[in-house]
Amino acid sequence: MPNEFPTIAALNLMPILPEMILAGMACLILLIDPFLPRYGRNVSYALTLVTLIVLFIVTLLQMSSEVRFSFGGMVVNDPMSDLMKLVSYVALALVLVMSRGYLRDRGMDKGEYYMLALFGLLGMMILISANHLLLIYLGLELMSLSMYAMTAFKRDDGRASEAAMKYFVLGALASGILLYGMSLLYGVTGGQLMLTDIAAALSSDSPSLALKAAVVFIVVGAVFKLGVAPFHMWLPDVYEGAPTAVTLYLATAPKIAALAMVIRLLVDGMGGLMLDWQPILIITAMLSLVIGNVVAIAQTSFKRMLTYSAISHVGFIMLGVLAGTQAGYSAALFYTIAYVVMSIGAFGMILLLARQGYEAENLDDLKGLNDKNPVMAFVFLLLMFSMAGIPFTLGFWAKLAVLQAVVGVGLWWLAVYAVVMAVVGAFYYLRAVKFAYFDAPTDTAAVNPDWNVRGVLALSGLAVLYFGLFPTSLVGLASRAFGG
Repeated sequence: MPNEFPTIAALNLMPILPEMILAGMACLILLIDPFLPRYGRNVSYALTLVTLIVLFIVTLLQMSSEVRFSFGGMVVNDPMSDLMKLVSYVALALVLVMSRGYLRDRGMDKGEYYMLALFGLLGMMILISANHLLLIYLGLELMSLSMYAMTAFKRDDGRASEAAMKYFVLGALASGILLYGMSLLYGVTGGQLMLTDIAAALSSDSPSLALKAAVVFIVVGAVFKLGVAPFHMWLPDVYEGAPTAVTLYLATAPKIAALAMVIRLLVDGMGGLMLDWQPILIITAMLSLVIGNVVAIAQTSFKRMLTYSAISHVGFIMLGVLAGTQAGYSAALFYTIAYVVMSIGAFGMILLLARQGYEAENLDDLKGLNDKNPVMAFVFLLLMFSMAGIPFTLGFWAKLAVLQAVVGVGLWWLAVYAVVMAVVGAFYYLRAVKFAYFDAPTDTAAVNPDWNVRGVLALSGLAVLYFGLFPTSLVGLASRAFGG
């Protein structure tokens, strides 16, 4: 594979057609939005959804079971990238549909918001298809900078501004750590930037001290974006301080891109150093499971409880990656997709209960949900049961797939530890269900009548139930993403 950058004549733009369409539409929204009247915000919203539909169709048409390299090997399109992109499009579309009323009520329904969401998605797509260290860094920064701006989008909200500042400072620190690790890796491998070339260079060398340092820095920088403990410091404050619509965005599609980055770097680039990065992931996974589940029990804020539960879910995702097998990687992807589906519904419940001038972020706001709206209460029950891993829900099969992969490589003690932590975590999910079903409501306000919110919530509940009863199709997709 050539190391030099190809000439313009040799470039085939078709593999990056979705990225080109996305960049063009994001710029178009940025250009036309200032000239639209106030009621013309619908145009930016509609253009964003049309863009996502077009991207879905184009990516679907380009799908192949083969690994396709382009731009001199810098870009890779494979079954994993195809599936991750499709899930990201669907997740972002559902998030934007669900958030529309919330954004409008709070004066955030502006073209810049949709433009930032699309540029964030562009960063995710670059990250998912990157086979080059600099391209990984470019995609990561494009995604991160968009999310920093979205977190602070509500300028008159002090909590949001504080959350954005914390996110920016810690995110910049993590990016610096990752870049330093990449520079060490670049030096140790003799100037290689392609992940495939790095893998080939590492296969013949025994790990030096500099190489081991590179592994540590890269792992720390990469897992930060997933919110893995002990590098989770930013997550609770950012998720709680950001407007709920932004939290919904942060908790879904970026998780898929962050998993792609971890797999590209650790598996595609440094697969030969698995014995060096596996112990680090074991420690971070164990810490994530215990910190996420135990601290979540003490929370009175539903939003903050979901944030700590997200840390525990990421711990399960790391269990799949550290298994170091195709079954483990596919289980990690399956779990991530399941988590995205559940997160859309769980954080969407906050949008359902919120109203103009009031953010329903506390557990007490769930009280009496069954009296107010039995259908939405049942959807909430399904989502909480799935997150807890109750049998015959989507979350149960996701946890089972990860545990099977871990046991398959002889780490049965780690699987037992994960099961114990999952049982501990079930407490706070069931407590939330108890509030919704058995406690009297604290106010008489009706739930959000917005059918966008109710429709997406119902869809997420149906997905949890359907894939809980018939998980083979989703399991098969995740397995085929890694050649299974």
